[in-house]
Amino acid sequence: MANVEAGTGGAGKRSGGGAYYYEEAEAEERAWTAWLVPLIVVACVAVFVAEMYVNNCPAHPGPFGSCAARFLHRVSFQPVRENPLLGPSSSTLEKLGALEWNKVVHQGQGWRLVTCIWLHAGIIHLLANMLSLLFVGIRLEQQFGFVRIGILYLLSGFGGAVLSALLLKKSISVGASGALFGLLGAMLSELIINWTIYSNRVAALLTLVVIIAINLGIGLFPHVDNFAHIGGFLSGFLLGFVLLVRPQFGWLERDDLPASAQVTSKYKAYQYVLWVIALLLLIAGFVVGLVMLFRGLNGNDHCHWCHYLNCVPSSRWSCDA
Repeated sequence: MANVEAGTGGAGKRSGGGAYYYEEAEAEERAWTAWLVPLIVVACVAVFVAEMYVNNCPAHPGPFGSCAARFLHRVSFQPVRENPLLGPSSSTLEKLGALEWNKVVHQGQGWRLVTCIWLHAGIIHLLANMLSLLFVGIRLEQQFGFVRIGILYLLSGFGGAVLSALLLKKSISVGASGALFGLLGAMLSELIINWTIYSNRVAALLTLVVIIAINLGIGLFPHVDNFAHIGGFLSGFLLGFVLLVRPQFGWLERDDLPASAQVTSKYKAYQYVLWVIALLLLIAGFVVGLVMLFRGLNGNDHCHWCHYLNCVPSSRWSCDA
């Protein structure tokens, strides 16, 4: 999200724990046709076209030179010196619903916590996020269906926007990266809560951790809203425990087993425990975050080192730029 947002990647996971369960899991995946994720991609592209139409670069000459890709006429991009991501001006993004602390807190425009998820700062930003969404989101939707993945995507994006508004008060922020990091977080928690039904789980866990660490590390550079990434990741991580829990091995084939070998509970005890803890933490996090935000509190006053999570100062760049 941003400023500029980094794209995200994902790691696939295979089901294991017995041939019968593997076949059932694969059959369950085939039962879902992924249509919501492609629809989100189409919607984000349409919104970006609308951004450029409203922006109308040729009609608003500025100090940075001529518009980029002038052959596109009204939908040409702002000068590269102004927006290297090839997109609209910051004033256009702000007009259309970018996340801006003052407008959310003091002007009652809480809807910006949702609209910012659908806006993008440029075509490069849009392509990076949409390709990542297709790569990660379609697989998840095939496994778990459009309802759970839709809830996961929207709440993760919302969670990222809340944390960003609490800690990033001097800039506007746009993009779907918070929601994308939520999907990555959910993949991690889904692997943990369904640990016993997967094969090669340690390799899958290490792969996911490395991918997440790299993407969060990219957020330490300037002009990237890493607070949205972190907020989205934490929201998705907790939501994954709540929404993506699978029955324990042996439950699906219980009717084909003798009574002495049948499992009596759909989920293992640790799955119930993780589900309750995650749900309580999720509710508490959203309530505390929203109360702090709409009271106008500055999150940095309560966390003096948090700004280092968004940008690490260096002699090569300024985090205030």
